[in-house]
Amino acid sequence: MKKYINKLFVLGSFLFLGTSCENDAELTTLKAVSFPSEIQASSTTLVLTEDTADDSVLLLSWPAVTFPIAAPVTYAVQFDLIGDTSGSTAWQKAKRIEVGEDVLSKSFLGQDLNKIAVDLGLPADAAGKLVVRVEAAMDRKIYSDPITLTVTPYEKSVVFGEIYMPGSYQGWAIETAAALTAIQKGVYQGYMTLPVGAGPGFKLNTARNWAQFYGAGDTNADLKNMSDTDFTLPGAGSYQIKVNLNTLKWTAAPYSWGIVGDGTAGGWDNSTPMEYDHQLKVWKVTATIVPGNVKFRLNNSWTINYGSKNSTDGIAYLDDSGAHYIGEAGTYEITFKINDVNPASDGYPASATYTITKK
Repeated sequence: MKKYINKLFVLGSFLFLGTSCENDAELTTLKAVSFPSEIQASSTTLVLTEDTADDSVLLLSWPAVTFPIAAPVTYAVQFDLIGDTSGSTAWQKAKRIEVGEDVLSKSFLGQDLNKIAVDLGLPADAAGKLVVRVEAAMDRKIYSDPITLTVTPYEKSVVFGEIYMPGSYQGWAIETAAALTAIQKGVYQGYMTLPVGAGPGFKLNTARNWAQFYGAGDTNADLKNMSDTDFTLPGAGSYQIKVNLNTLKWTAAPYSWGIVGDGTAGGWDNSTPMEYDHQLKVWKVTATIVPGNVKFRLNNSWTINYGSKNSTDGIAYLDDSGAHYIGEAGTYEITFKINDVNPASDGYPASATYTITKK
């Protein structure tokens, strides 16, 4: 009888555990979530060129995914080669671009899609296949069915060359005029300071001579070959000059590095502006400094700033919290040199160099 009761107890325990496991499974089962329809591409065959590098060449769009939780859904786009989308390492080499919360489309410029294609290994000037899918994430990640794109990338040409900017600011001497450096095909960028009292006029020359030059056309912003009318700057100050020989347009944007810190006249609130030496290609200022710290920042704002990790090696780092400490009051010449090739597209370099010399 005792043996029989023990068998019933064991059997009841198994039944209880089985029922508990079934209940637990019901509680932890996730509701199935999927993309309700396919993702869409504005085009599935794309031939990329440098001429369309700045154009929107691809628009991807997708339906909203509904999760069982009422919260924002974060979407991302993944590109990969067809051969890397199966097996144990599927999609691990993919290029992932986060789009944002509840955003249902993403546009790609020619240069951005070209970089993705080249980075994934498609050869230049030949049609290749990329697959793209959309990721939706909330309490888990789910993926759309991929679609295939035929993409012909281009090999970005190495850009060399300069044009020159003689003007009243430096006595119209073409030999010492500021140089604007090519940052892409037909587009040039450089910096200059127009001193107080100097005339605002200048020309743009294709070489350090007067064989070919551009002056103002219908407006001050238009380039006209061999025009006698000078371009003019808005007034004294430092500028970033951009010239586009493809569109025959130019712009001048206020642009000035300065020193800031409790060692400077403006403290931590107002930068002391530096002037650009276009021959040495450095920013310079001679200023009275009291014992304290000195950092560098652009356009009197903390958006772009550089600080040093010590006061000995002459290197300043982007967004670094450090500063150069000057222990002795006096007049100092300070220079700042930065290799900002094309800040608009490439951002600012991780470091810059500087000198601080007591006069």
